[in-house]
Amino acid sequence: MALRRAASLLLRQRLRTFAPTPAPSKTLNPLLPHPRRHYSPRPPPALRASAAAVAEAAEEAFEAASTTNDLFAAFSRLETLLPPTDKRLALACLKLGQHLESSSSADPSRVLELALRSIGIFEAGPRSSEATDSDAVSLAMALHLAGSASFELTRFHDALAFLSRALRLLSPLLPSKDAAAGDESGEPDVQEGFDVRPVAHAVRLQLANVKTAMGRREEALADMRACVELKESILPPGSRELGVAYRDLSEAHAAVLDFKQALPFCQKALELHESTLGKNSVELAHDRRLLGVIYTGLEQHEQALEQNEMSQKVMKKWGVAGDDLMHAEIDAANIKIALGKFDEAVSVLKEVAKKAEKDSESRALVFIYMAKALAHQEKVGDTKRCLEIACDILEKKELSEPDKVAEAYVEVSSLYEMVNEFDKAISLMKRSLWMLERIPQAQHMEGNVAARIGWLLLLTGKVTEAVPYLEDAAERMKETFGPNHFGVGYVYNNLGAAYMEMDRPQSAAQMFALAKEIMDVSLGPQHSDTIETCQSLANAYNTMGSYSMAMEFQKRVIDSWRNHGASTRDKLKEAIRLYEEIQMKAIAFMSPDDSVLALPEPRQHEVDSNSKKVAQQ
Repeated sequence: MALRRAASLLLRQRLRTFAPTPAPSKTLNPLLPHPRRHYSPRPPPALRASAAAVAEAAEEAFEAASTTNDLFAAFSRLETLLPPTDKRLALACLKLGQHLESSSSADPSRVLELALRSIGIFEAGPRSSEATDSDAVSLAMALHLAGSASFELTRFHDALAFLSRALRLLSPLLPSKDAAAGDESGEPDVQEGFDVRPVAHAVRLQLANVKTAMGRREEALADMRACVELKESILPPGSRELGVAYRDLSEAHAAVLDFKQALPFCQKALELHESTLGKNSVELAHDRRLLGVIYTGLEQHEQALEQNEMSQKVMKKWGVAGDDLMHAEIDAANIKIALGKFDEAVSVLKEVAKKAEKDSESRALVFIYMAKALAHQEKVGDTKRCLEIACDILEKKELSEPDKVAEAYVEVSSLYEMVNEFDKAISLMKRSLWMLERIPQAQHMEGNVAARIGWLLLLTGKVTEAVPYLEDAAERMKETFGPNHFGVGYVYNNLGAAYMEMDRPQSAAQMFALAKEIMDVSLGPQHSDTIETCQSLANAYNTMGSYSMAMEFQKRVIDSWRNHGASTRDKLKEAIRLYEEIQMKAIAFMSPDDSVLALPEPRQHEVDSNSKKVAQQ
């Protein structure tokens, strides 16, 4: 909408810029005699002014048109009156394309055609100082339109190129942060009356959508944060739209399991909506439901349940029904499962099942979470029956909702794994991956599913089959979540375990070193999984016969478990036993003239340095 308003403003400012028509000279040449005959006069220049008037009337008709048919009719008239390289025609293409894009039945190919035509006319214009900031904004808007149409056509790389170029054009025109913050009166200082920030916001938001679809979630989050900063500078404090922007950013962080970053943005949204809309608004209910999901991710289940119940209370008060309320009730059941209240969770789910439509996605979710509660109660037969019902529903939805079905199959697979049905779990995971690979917007999920398949194959002893899935998962997850995401570290750790099973300890040591380096950053050196990875690295060096390196990392494991206190006493004893075992091997490996003192106790900085060296190799 902001882009359409901006285009309309540009049209009003620029469609009527005509070259002045010179008045005909009335001075007669005194050297010429008066003609003897009266000749027909030449067509007067007034006809040119008349043509301009016709063009102006056509432009006004186009600007005044509101329906699609009227716009097309006025545009066709305008095409016949303006030169093909006239910038006014480029602006008309832009306005018509934006109108079609806003229509639910728009053909993205037609929108892209208009956007490219507009871009071509703007690019054919002057590239010197004659080009104005307004020209740059118009071109950026046309590039945004081309990027949006390319996104709808799943041409993500083309969309990324168009939108990145649009952002480069707009960045120099954005006001500084001080100017955007406004003067003492609180009004933003926008030069020359035209604010490019709404255009930049639209470009950034579409960039986030494209990068999310391409699986580049970390880059998409950076664009979404920039969107929020732009909205903070545009909108007045306390704006409802700003609260929604905070919530959207929180949801994006939660989607990549970054719940710590998601929490403050969700709290900002909640505080803003509560102060402006009151404690019983629907917006606040949505905020609280998301806050419940975030607290669940942070394993603060009591707080999660409290927020969920408050959200449901507001929804019921305002008569909110349908999927929103049912999903909130399903979330509540899931939280109760995490709290060990399995019977309560089943009771909630049975009530939801009565309201859910037959063969609906909500009904499938009900049976999935009911199976989860039953699996925790070790009711294997009932668990399998619930999963079979859910799979029957999901199978019917594969064509209409493939992304949701693929995600549900992952959950079902994990429950089959809980009841030791590994073949069924692997089969469903492979089915999910096959579906995701055919959904361009779901690339961010492919790495997680491939990693899960690899882990299940490794767990069931199918090591050679597991390795390609794990290697593929590592590359996909690095592209999606960044090279230092903890998930990438777990994949490398599993790859190391696979290589150890294949008697390739050197390759295993490289993978364990990479995993340890990532976990040191993402989880911290004292996290139990980081310590276990360090233990695996020591074992790999021990198998290789690199006893000095093995002892260094084993000593690191001992120090880490010792810092955990009495709760890890058994693990500490095992780590010390392994250290002594490696030490005995080293003594036996040495010549009689060597001393045990030739193997020094490891220093902290040496352990870190060696880990990084192996990772670099």
